[in-house]
Amino acid sequence: MMEKIYHTMKSVGVWNLVLGILLIVASTFAGTLLILNGARLLKKKKDLLF
Repeated sequence: MMEKIYHTMKSVGVWNLVLGILLIVASTFAGTLLILNGARLLKKKKDLLF
């Protein structure tokens, strides 16, 4: 019985690590895209003003 509990805890821990790493990568990618899009808007600011 205890082996099943430890196996379950181990698999949950591994999945938490994997999801954490994926979220860090995804948020870094999204942040980079937001910064690039903001820079592009600032570059074309003269054309966008009414």
